[in-house]
Amino acid sequence: MSFGNLQKIRDGKRTFGITPHIPGGFITTDIMQKIVDVAKKYDGVLKITSGQRILITNLKQEDLLIIWKELGMEPAVRTQNSVKNVEMCPAGYCKRSKFNTIGTGMKLSKKYQWMEVPCRTKIGVAGCRNACGSVYSKDVGVIADKTGFIVTAGGSGGYNPRMSDIIAVDINEKQTLNLVDSIFDYYKGNAEDGEKLGFFIDRIGLEKFKHEVLKGIEDSAKE
Repeated sequence: MSFGNLQKIRDGKRTFGITPHIPGGFITTDIMQKIVDVAKKYDGVLKITSGQRILITNLKQEDLLIIWKELGMEPAVRTQNSVKNVEMCPAGYCKRSKFNTIGTGMKLSKKYQWMEVPCRTKIGVAGCRNACGSVYSKDVGVIADKTGFIVTAGGSGGYNPRMSDIIAVDINEKQTLNLVDSIFDYYKGNAEDGEKLGFFIDRIGLEKFKHEVLKGIEDSAKE
């Protein structure tokens, strides 16, 4: 597959855009240079996206397959109803961070990136309560504080904006990862096709949702 999105058609000219997967928005200078070289070679236009990725647009459809081959990278999005990305703040390099959540975010990225879910889903991870990266607008959020982690769910910054709900506070990293597992398990097992996590929470009620997903950290809390 070419994994290209049709962009705006002007004067009958059809151009396409591709978005390579860049875990957490952290990229090496070598990979950055490769993206620049490929974009220049095929007259691409680069756009830094809100999802901490680099869109290469203004491409011809017939060039997409060879471009992916030359990049040697995975597409950021493979299917519509999946985990699209895990956005992270630069916690390990920030004076305000209370915990280096880059490692936490990468654990989540490795586990959930591209996972099939009822509706498109984003995860946000931040190292302090400033929650850079708009974590409270993400479907699932992880925020570090002095006293532990905060986990949120149900946010959306798109067509139907919704502030996320706080599911747990002052839990450790292991409990946090277990809770995220529980949220995804319950969401995948009970939501309707095409139903955003926030809409699912609104439909069944926040208290029921919290009761069900918090079972996922009970065992780890006893350890």
